[in-house]
Amino acid sequence: MIAKSKDEIKDLREGGRRLARHVRMLSEMVIPGAQALDIEARAKEMVEKDGDLLAFLGYPSGKHGEKFPTGLCFSVNDAVVHAPAFEYVIKEGDVVSLDFGIRHKGLYTDHAATVIAGAGSAEDIRLVAGTYEALAVGIKAAQLGDKTGDIGYAVEQVAKKYHFGFPKNLAGHGVGREVHEDPHVPNFGFPRSGTRLEEGLVIAIEPMMTLGTGDLYVDKNNFSYKTKDGSRSAHAEHTIIITANGPEILTKE
Repeated sequence: MIAKSKDEIKDLREGGRRLARHVRMLSEMVIPGAQALDIEARAKEMVEKDGDLLAFLGYPSGKHGEKFPTGLCFSVNDAVVHAPAFEYVIKEGDVVSLDFGIRHKGLYTDHAATVIAGAGSAEDIRLVAGTYEALAVGIKAAQLGDKTGDIGYAVEQVAKKYHFGFPKNLAGHGVGREVHEDPHVPNFGFPRSGTRLEEGLVIAIEPMMTLGTGDLYVDKNNFSYKTKDGSRSAHAEHTIIITANGPEILTKE
């Protein structure tokens, strides 16, 4: 969406602030022995208490258009994104991605964090750190008048730097009035290609990195995207707005 009014921007900032708080608190629950269903229940409880709505629950995102069954995406190890928060007990060293969205006063924000439960391997720590680095450079590249290809190119250079794989069939997106809107915001590409970044444009930038090739398949649950080679993955995401003074992160406390 293009946010043009002060009220829209104010509501997006407040929704983003609330979502950032939720994701931080849920991330703190990612410890060995914790259950995915308990984290899901806490997510629903926090959003309900605030008077907001869960963005992903019931969203038609399955392989055959099935409605997403949980409020939280809970993707572990070789699951890159879109895994429902079904029954699962977190194990030592698990790499857990929490992808969450809310609707506040009619406007959506989207945010994801990856956490290692307990002690992680050196490779997994490098993977998560590199994914956050890719998010930071992708946001920095989101300047007024530049294009979505500039974001994708910046993210791709980090993947190449660390020799990470990355999915080419998943990307960031516009957000605001709907969960997913135009434009498509790739994690690879060429400078000066794609959609021009206008003032007030609200987008979600979300690098996804893997320790393997980055080739994916859809799991038998028809929602989860997993790595074909079983390699571990990480995912980080912020909702931002394009301003004359540079990109502003909305999903922050």
